[in-house]
Amino acid sequence: MATAKKAPAKKAAPAKKVAPAKKAAAPAKKVAAKAPAKKAAPAKKAAPAKKAAPAKKVAAKKAPAKKRTVNAAFMKALTPSAALAAVVGHNPLPRTEVVSKLWAYIKKNKLQDAVNKRMINADAKLKEVFNKAQVSMFEMAGLIGKHLK
Repeated sequence: MATAKKAPAKKAAPAKKVAPAKKAAAPAKKVAAKAPAKKAAPAKKAAPAKKAAPAKKVAAKKAPAKKRTVNAAFMKALTPSAALAAVVGHNPLPRTEVVSKLWAYIKKNKLQDAVNKRMINADAKLKEVFNKAQVSMFEMAGLIGKHLK
């Protein structure tokens, strides 16, 4: 038995040296694994975020490269009614140009409400078009449509 104890003791001694090293290494790895995991997690989050941001910029640059086809209905020249012609002119214009000229008229005459910029205060010419004293900018497009043929 003594030899049996000595033999495992000799084997155990190196095993103990290796085993404590492994045990020490194992907890160290766990601690190291926990600590770097916490430290590495923000680094991993930060790294993809930096990579993702340029990817979005690249995607944003690629999207405008494709030319959008214009809807023919918007580009069709329409004749304004007499009331609308007093503001935008008598020539046939596409809907987009009518809205642009209307906004130019509104800004030139300072008809946008000072407190709520979404509201447009109609003057005498615009009252004929809108049939209201004050109109929101979102209603405006619908009201203009009634005056175009």
